[in-house]
Amino acid sequence: MAFTGWLFAGCQPAAFPSSAPTVPAVSSRSETPSPAAAWTASPSPLPTRTLTLFPTQTPVFQPVGPTAFPSGINPLTGLQVTDPAVLELPPALVSISNSPQSARPQSGLSFSSMVFEMYIGEGASRFLAVFYGDYPPEALTEGSEPVRIGPIRSGRLPYEKLRLLYKGFLVFASASDRVLQFLDEYYIIHGDTKAEDVNTARVTVHDLKQLAKDFQGELGTPRLFGLRFDSMPPPGGTEGRRLWIPFHHTNQVFWHYDPAQGAYLRSQDQSDGMTFIPSLDQLTDRPLAFENIAVIFADYHYYDAAYFNIDLLYITRAPALLFRDGKMYEIFWSTGNETYERSTGRFRPIRFVDREGNPIPLHPGKTWVEIVPQHTAYGETVDSEVYRDLITKKQPGSGNWAVYFYPPPLEGTMTPVPTAESE
Repeated sequence: MAFTGWLFAGCQPAAFPSSAPTVPAVSSRSETPSPAAAWTASPSPLPTRTLTLFPTQTPVFQPVGPTAFPSGINPLTGLQVTDPAVLELPPALVSISNSPQSARPQSGLSFSSMVFEMYIGEGASRFLAVFYGDYPPEALTEGSEPVRIGPIRSGRLPYEKLRLLYKGFLVFASASDRVLQFLDEYYIIHGDTKAEDVNTARVTVHDLKQLAKDFQGELGTPRLFGLRFDSMPPPGGTEGRRLWIPFHHTNQVFWHYDPAQGAYLRSQDQSDGMTFIPSLDQLTDRPLAFENIAVIFADYHYYDAAYFNIDLLYITRAPALLFRDGKMYEIFWSTGNETYERSTGRFRPIRFVDREGNPIPLHPGKTWVEIVPQHTAYGETVDSEVYRDLITKKQPGSGNWAVYFYPPPLEGTMTPVPTAESE
């Protein structure tokens, strides 16, 4: 089922049928993570800002999951939701732009249960934000303009696999012909085609909720168990105060642990490789803060400069890094077939496990997932914001971790060739 509309203007959707097939999954071989380089990143201290809006969530201190969750607990965060009935609605997976720089600050990311950041080519990364359980408020104050999430950009091939794993629906702003045919259960939002600004496509919170209700009949009640949450960190691990991922020299991401918030704060360079500022949520005017940062190593398939796919289904075990509570853990991620998948034919979300397959607990709260290619080197580096120092210097034991991202190699071309490329 697919919809298209002009939700940035607040209109209701008009439906049309879609017979888009899903992309066949390819199994990935299991790999054991092994540090290959050492380096660290340390953004400048974050400024103090006046908070105008908090996501309405209450932490749960007793361990929950992975197979059962108390009533009203979001199985993607381990937190109590405001309205338990909303957990019956399917997740909305929204494509949110991170490039060009004018797309920042984005609106609504701090209210998403999970965010996936992936490389989309030409030095850029993009977010697929999972809105499930609690939503942003529909308006910041009584009588004010409706709250809009965005900016929303085009659909990408890996989105369909994540949609299947989370049993949700996609929201994006168009897609090229060669991508759209592989996406299913989506709603297309058009921005202002007459405007020079590429960031005009946005969805109101009211419309996003209504879309979830519309898709509920098609998708049914989500079954999103598989994660475990515990406010006590697991034993082991090593110091993990900072994480640096350079998707490009002018697209560098820092995550810095703030003990006061018990979360990692995101910052990013201003497309110059030198000037780093906090990544804010436009709704709250606060830095993005996530309790868990996961780096998963997956097989990227690179067909041309802006056309990628990623193996995410039927992965028995593949390496991952987990950052929580100021510590870093070398773990694994899995979407492999177990008893539930074999008996129901349905997927479950990405699970985080140890070498024996036991669940690794996340901290109750939100999770940001960085997807990087298999065999990407990582290690501890120095406390610096200088690219040359970060990429060449090593400092074991510093707690400043770096993941040396390099674009995946070209594998060939795919057909059909698009008639128009949508960014």
